[in-house]
Amino acid sequence: MAANTGVARLVLGTMSYGTLVDQDRAFALLDRFVEVGGEWLDTANCYAFWTDPAGLGGASERVIGAWLGARPGVRERVKIATKVRQDPLIPHRWPESAEGLSAEAIASGVAGSLSRLGVDAVDLLWAHAEDRTVPLAETVGAFGRLVDSGDVHRVGAANHASWRVEQARALARDEGVAPWSAVQLRHSLAQPRPGAALPDQGHKLLAADDLDYARTEGLDVWAYTPLIHGGYVRSDKPFPEAYDHPGTSRVLGVLDEVTVETGATRNQVVLAWLLRQDIQPIVGVSSLAQLDEAVDAVDVQLDDEQMARLAAVR
Repeated sequence: MAANTGVARLVLGTMSYGTLVDQDRAFALLDRFVEVGGEWLDTANCYAFWTDPAGLGGASERVIGAWLGARPGVRERVKIATKVRQDPLIPHRWPESAEGLSAEAIASGVAGSLSRLGVDAVDLLWAHAEDRTVPLAETVGAFGRLVDSGDVHRVGAANHASWRVEQARALARDEGVAPWSAVQLRHSLAQPRPGAALPDQGHKLLAADDLDYARTEGLDVWAYTPLIHGGYVRSDKPFPEAYDHPGTSRVLGVLDEVTVETGATRNQVVLAWLLRQDIQPIVGVSSLAQLDEAVDAVDVQLDDEQMARLAAVR
């Protein structure tokens, strides 16, 4: 496949690398992503402790680090985003032993990430979730110092309430340090029932106010779980029970109409729907065929009428 500059808008999720996705397959996916013009890799220092027999994170970062080491020059072609906050400090003891967002925890977490990745700096560091046990000013200051030191180029907040992001940005302005400039939240075309609990602990859904805030402030928006673990296309991976409601049926009905009109797959239309809103989807794939499907989504053009029809059934 030839490189496509539009693929730079996709983010490759690497959560399962080194656990469910072995190193050889991960290398093949990373190679293909770069080959077709992909840039952003998204990982976390805690990935993926819940599937690693060791009960600790770090596997994903180690695989990316091994890949970078085996591909001289590729570091200049990719941007790496990682996260701190959720890595267990004691194996199999989460969330009670999860690292927090104290200055010490952030510094230690990033040092570990840089070592596993084998890099001098990461392009974007996320606060993986809120930590209300630590003063927000302490967290903001620690993130800012990492930018000042050159260990991190940009900082952002994942799974945070917008008012906390705004509060953090105000503190950063007062302290003269780099503010959070991106937000990462769970988002897809289909939505769970209002108030329904998601099976994934710690996930925060993107709400209309979050998107409005981000656009007003000029923040980048990344969306994780955009394809709901394959639920749009795989009968063996149905949507979680929280999505079992009439609204989902309406969404899927219009989604199927749009797939016919565009000649695209359900997954591609969902990704195109996000991209049309300037939301960067994080695509977690485990095969080259899935990656190629996602890459081709950047060429799917949804018109205003199709966007309106999809909005009307959400």
